[in-house]
Amino acid sequence: MSATEHLAYALGKPDLSGVIRSQPEDFQVDEDLGFELTGEGEHVCLHIRKRNSNTDFIAKQIARLAGVKNMDVSYAGLKDRHAVTTQWFSVYLSNKPKPDWSQLNCDEVEVIEIVRHNRKLRRGSLKGNHFKLVVRELQGHIESLQQHLQSVSVNGVPNYFGEQRFGRDNLAKAMGMFNAEFKVKDRNKRSMYFSAARSAIFNEVLSQRVAAANWHQPLAGDVMMLDGSHSVFAIEAVDDEINRRISEHDIHPTGPMWGQGRLASTADTQQIEQQCAENFVLFCDGLERAGMKQERRALRLPVSKLEWQIEGNRLQLNFFLTSGSYATSVLRELVLCR
Repeated sequence: MSATEHLAYALGKPDLSGVIRSQPEDFQVDEDLGFELTGEGEHVCLHIRKRNSNTDFIAKQIARLAGVKNMDVSYAGLKDRHAVTTQWFSVYLSNKPKPDWSQLNCDEVEVIEIVRHNRKLRRGSLKGNHFKLVVRELQGHIESLQQHLQSVSVNGVPNYFGEQRFGRDNLAKAMGMFNAEFKVKDRNKRSMYFSAARSAIFNEVLSQRVAAANWHQPLAGDVMMLDGSHSVFAIEAVDDEINRRISEHDIHPTGPMWGQGRLASTADTQQIEQQCAENFVLFCDGLERAGMKQERRALRLPVSKLEWQIEGNRLQLNFFLTSGSYATSVLRELVLCR
């Protein structure tokens, strides 16, 4: 079983299946930084369209061409490999000569814009991503799809970490690392295993609340996150004002990203989170020993600008998601991908 297969569905497990990524053009992602590049500075930002290419691989190609260290090339977010995506990379050049960036161009990679900027792009420093997805060969009850799409447009979807977060064996590696079966010297891999462990705990809390149908409703002791930010505040009880702000998507209930310190939640919410954590004692202890701090993540993922077309057994979706969320979490509520 995969790391997400057991998680509860907000709309019930789909009785519709389809084929995704039958070709890279069926999964298109366009990055939205959410800010303007300055046009001057020691960093060169490359806007690149890539097809069937890994983000980290492109970054290393840029470093090689520019004659800089890999650490001098940065990007705001990882993008799917089996897709057509556009994203920004920054290169710290300082006084180095300007490379011929056209040498990056090939059948799978195209440099579409070059802009100077006064600082490096940092991981997570983007507004979000625009998605254009095509699901082919739909089989099952297509009649229910329209209703489910309407629900997703209004209520959003559970903000699960997608299967990409867990890779092939990240959770098993995290377990071995926390059990002291081996040491992980590679900093990036260690960070990947920490993230997978935290994500598994969060997904479990969210799944419990999805099963109870309160993942997008306030509970006593909830910690709320302001929409479009990471600002949070705790509530002791639910009142009309909280219900209004929840319904208007101004705030969202949150779940724990595990680490050191006390849970910010109280009352009913804390009880749910503590019970889930008991299923991940090894992960919780390991994350705390590693110095990770308690943080929060929204349980609800708004799906903005959702548009759809159903033509025969083909579905096309267009939507926008904020940074750190997964298009696969939207798809899993609508169709079983095969």
